[in-house]
Amino acid sequence: MKHLGSVLTKLTLGAALATAMVSCSQNKTADKSATASPASATSAPSKTDVVYINQDTLLAKYDYFKDMSSRLEGKGKAAQADLQSKGQAYQREVVEYQKNAQTMSADARQATEQRLQRKGQELEAYRQNAGAELQNNQASEQVKLYEKVAEYVKQYAKDKGYKLVLTYQKGNSAVLYGDPSLDVTADVLKGLNEAYAKDKK
Repeated sequence: MKHLGSVLTKLTLGAALATAMVSCSQNKTADKSATASPASATSAPSKTDVVYINQDTLLAKYDYFKDMSSRLEGKGKAAQADLQSKGQAYQREVVEYQKNAQTMSADARQATEQRLQRKGQELEAYRQNAGAELQNNQASEQVKLYEKVAEYVKQYAKDKGYKLVLTYQKGNSAVLYGDPSLDVTADVLKGLNEAYAKDKK
């Protein structure tokens, strides 16, 4: 449970960054005028229209993500310890019954076995519920992470005049190469951490 859903978290953040595609500031017109030449309508975007963010670096250095991971890890460890404690208590009861089974009456053995069976089923249901609760907590945290990053990147792109913001992750990215001059990770990370620091105060 220590690393519960870390892959899903990364995929969620990747989706947040990949979908943060925005147009330039609203004062730019959306349509070309009727007199625009075909060449201007089909020309490649300028170098500053498209930038990318290194997701690996962002995950490693974004303070909100660090705190989020700590919260999830803490909940996972607490749930694991609780389940382990309950499981050990149940196992002790089973061992105790096995020691005394030969000296118990048939009715007593049957009643004890039924009780232990019910308790085992309850323990399994508890384990499943605890797992579902952890997954729900993780999903809730992922939504918050997505909203924070996507909202910030959207405004960042508008302020800078970028039309497209891509995300890069080593070994799992549609971006095979990006000129370092297009990497805005440090700038975005600085802004995200500053905004999060204000939120924590």
